[in-house]
Amino acid sequence: MIEALCIDSSNKPKEIPLGKWIQKGYIYHITHVYYHKEQGIQGCDLKEVHLGEESKPYETYRLNRFAVTKDNLLKLIEMIKDCSELNDFDVQELIKESELVVKD
Repeated sequence: MIEALCIDSSNKPKEIPLGKWIQKGYIYHITHVYYHKEQGIQGCDLKEVHLGEESKPYETYRLNRFAVTKDNLLKLIEMIKDCSELNDFDVQELIKESELVVKD
């Protein structure tokens, strides 16, 4: 699990119940990372909240809604390698594309 701070809880899709939505300023723990080819975004599962059938078509939270520390960035990169088909990727490009925020 990777600790991450929610920095963007705006624009909640209407399909996601309020009780399953993230809150800005709260700490969450990323448990899995996905790449959604159709949407061209990275998504993640969280320990604290789970999207279910009632949230379809949404299955994960956008990764760029969270910030991680520099230490946790290395852990996140390892998780991405373990969780996805992105075994051959450029880390800087991934950070740029996902608009991932790294906090000190």
